[in-house]
Amino acid sequence: MLRPFRRAIAAFDQTLRDIRFEVALPRAALLGLISSLALLTGGCATISPRNVLPQANAGQIDLEGFHNIRFWGDASAPAIEAIVMADAPRTQTQSSPVSNLLAISGGADDGAFGAGLLVGWSDAGTRPAFDLVTGVSSGALIAPFVFLGRERDGQLREIFTKYERKDIYIYNVHGLIDGSALADDTPLAHLIEKYVDAAFLQEIARERAKGRILLIGTTNLDTQRPVLWDMGRIAMSNNRDAISLFRKILLASATLPGVFPPVRIQVRVGGKDYDELHVDGGITRQVFIAPSIFSFVAGNQKPGRTVTKRRLYVIRNGKIDPEWQSVSENVLSITTRSISTLIKNQGIGDLYRIYSITKRDGIDFNLASIPSDFSEARSEPFDPRYMNALFDRGYDLASHTYSWVKSPPGLELTPQARN
Repeated sequence: MLRPFRRAIAAFDQTLRDIRFEVALPRAALLGLISSLALLTGGCATISPRNVLPQANAGQIDLEGFHNIRFWGDASAPAIEAIVMADAPRTQTQSSPVSNLLAISGGADDGAFGAGLLVGWSDAGTRPAFDLVTGVSSGALIAPFVFLGRERDGQLREIFTKYERKDIYIYNVHGLIDGSALADDTPLAHLIEKYVDAAFLQEIARERAKGRILLIGTTNLDTQRPVLWDMGRIAMSNNRDAISLFRKILLASATLPGVFPPVRIQVRVGGKDYDELHVDGGITRQVFIAPSIFSFVAGNQKPGRTVTKRRLYVIRNGKIDPEWQSVSENVLSITTRSISTLIKNQGIGDLYRIYSITKRDGIDFNLASIPSDFSEARSEPFDPRYMNALFDRGYDLASHTYSWVKSPPGLELTPQARN
């Protein structure tokens, strides 16, 4: 009786190892992966009903009780600027020689690299305060701590070195029957609650009041569009649901669809309550920067404040170089290897997109990724030994004057171009 479920768990676990929880799965590939697992379990899963926001109201952007806290990641520049700059702080009048921007990608347990890099950079005494921080997936779990500065480095280290798979998700065989999901990420939700408390939100709000911006990306499944959340605006609101929404967004950004249950965000339109389904922002953007915000965070639109240089740092929590792997000639192995290959190359495409923006706008581009010679193997997803080794590698690199790469792969600059 339990044999099909045991086979499903084994296949599920192996799949997670193969794709490394890197998200941004194309719809067809994702459906194929989920279908393969569903066949192993007899196709018993069902979907619980929800009150779907009608298509006519799908452009709804404000949530009841909140204002200007989110925008479409693919919206036009004027639309984004109108939201981000609405009620913007006008108290800053000092000059700033440099504006520092940070974008952190997803990567699940590979997020330990970015966490280690940032803590090592901080301990080296050279990590700047960032005017803008963006994060998606595991990067979303890093971004708020970096946004608050080195005082939160101890917690950042703890999150990516102390916990293991059972602290992130548990297998949910029963859920396959009643339709909840392939896995239960309640442990991750509890971890988020542990670290994101009222004091945490107050600190985020204070930094937003200074004009600094923290953006977290999710994907709205109904609309197939990226949603960028101004977490500082949420923290600044007086809404009693602010902390719950803040936590939900972090959870949603790290939610691999089909594996973890999507996060429902409630909206109210015309006196009626509806549910939006939000999942990992990596489905639409593995790493992002909102180009129309550059001028805002750089202070160009604040009278009396001038910025002479803008620097963007991008942390890709994964390897960029191709990785050899012997692939078994069966459907699951071929499919998962193809997906992981596609994910890697989509991530590189995001880097090209960001790089083109920085070249157009005269912004200094800096890229970090997991070194190709890092060879520690994981025994399962979120293996503490693997994550500690990866954290230590990132830490060692940054604490000894890390050499940031100045362009995406294939666009390496010539010595003349660097000078």
